Amino acid sequence: MPHRTSTANTTDVLVVGAGPTGLLLAGDLAAAGVRVTVLERRGQESNLTRAFAVHARTLEELDARGIADELIATGTALSSLRLLGRLRLDLSGLRTRFPFVLITPQFRTEEVLQRRAEAAGAVLLRGTEVVALRQDAEGVELDVRDGDGATVTHRARYAVGADGVRSTVRRLVGLPFPGESVVSSVMLADVRLERAPEDLLGVGATGDGFGFVAPFGDGWYRVIAWDRHRQLPDDAPVDPEELRSVLRRTLGDDYGMHDPRWTSRFHSDERQVPRYRVGRVLLAGDAAHCHSPAGGQGMNTGLQDAANLGWKLAAEIHGHAPDGLLDTYHAERHPVGAMVLRGSGALIRVALARTPATRLLRSVLSRIALLGPLARRGARLVSGIGIGYPAPRGAHPLTGRRVPDLRLDGRADGPGRLYEALRTGAFVLVGRSPQVAAGWGDRVVAAVPAGDLTTTVLVRPDGYAAWAAERPTTEEVRAALGAWLGEPGKH
Repeated sequence: MPHRTSTANTTDVLVVGAGPTGLLLAGDLAAAGVRVTVLERRGQESNLTRAFAVHARTLEELDARGIADELIATGTALSSLRLLGRLRLDLSGLRTRFPFVLITPQFRTEEVLQRRAEAAGAVLLRGTEVVALRQDAEGVELDVRDGDGATVTHRARYAVGADGVRSTVRRLVGLPFPGESVVSSVMLADVRLERAPEDLLGVGATGDGFGFVAPFGDGWYRVIAWDRHRQLPDDAPVDPEELRSVLRRTLGDDYGMHDPRWTSRFHSDERQVPRYRVGRVLLAGDAAHCHSPAGGQGMNTGLQDAANLGWKLAAEIHGHAPDGLLDTYHAERHPVGAMVLRGSGALIRVALARTPATRLLRSVLSRIALLGPLARRGARLVSGIGIGYPAPRGAHPLTGRRVPDLRLDGRADGPGRLYEALRTGAFVLVGRSPQVAAGWGDRVVAAVPAGDLTTTVLVRPDGYAAWAAERPTTEEVRAALGAWLGEPGKH
């Protein structure tokens, strides 16, 4: 096999996989002035859209990048989300600019993210398959087979595997992917309908199957269905009449389904790697964790992985990361992945319960989950709004928490709210003495709150509080800035 190596293929970060996770990460890195190349095995966009739900916290992260409104324009906002049976989460009470779930096909999300990444300078190479990986104390080398069959070596300081459930990067670094299959022989189809579902998303489950219908927005619908009594291999053909039968049993109607243009089968697993980092190689999205489809959290969890990782990698590349910053990616995101895995797994198991006792439990849980406090907590967790990160002992209660979209004093044409201020990709210091941030250059944006807020908050680029204090002294603020951003004047 021909092989060539070129120093022209040297970059700062190699991202393997041009799905939503890889594209968001690449866009963040490129916007931060990091040289980044995305390697994608697919020669063209895949038709395998499984994700349709974009949750509130993900929309906040996209708002911090100035692209939330662009994505919202491609879909429809729902103020509640049906999970299983009669269980419906009311999202309208979420304290966010986005108290809803956005329904839009995954490829629309990818289009928006790819435009942003390439506009920021990220290089996307399609038709490139990673075949070998080596790393040393200074960087990572990936041998990549291109469309001509030649193998080219790319070298970078770091590499990120965002290449999905069957991740080549995960295999090449020798990480196990323990877990189990939740459901097998799940059928997919793109179809036309004679009658649209009453709800924008048609969702239903019995002990013997489940059905899901979602719109692409152009007259086509994605149908996902599973029949306990028809467990066939993933490569078995899908019979349209089998799909109709499952929809009638689980949703009460097949909606006059006709003219399937594409069908497939897959199996849904629950798996998670034990470590998100091996030396200079990191994993994100489905390469690090995969979950049942219940709650629509898979893509959202991956996007939030990328939002957590991007600014930390950029800080490492630019040389002003505090000691151990990159290791906090695993420390913060691994527990979140585990939590989503447990929650979505519990939902799918309860939804597909067969025994009378478990069906009774499902009915009871559906009723309990509709109660105020539990319903609000469920909405916060599924939407991502309620997710936070560990804080040091004795830290201010805001530390590690998501910071809401605070109103800012936008005089002199400055940003009027926090998530507009975050669009630079830098930290944001919200407090009454913005001049304290002088000396940290483009690593921090200083902003004054519009109301009577007395808390000073240092907000990370991903919208979480790095540090907070009530009426701190100048020395305390500068100490926090130094701890997170390095010495003033160092770029």
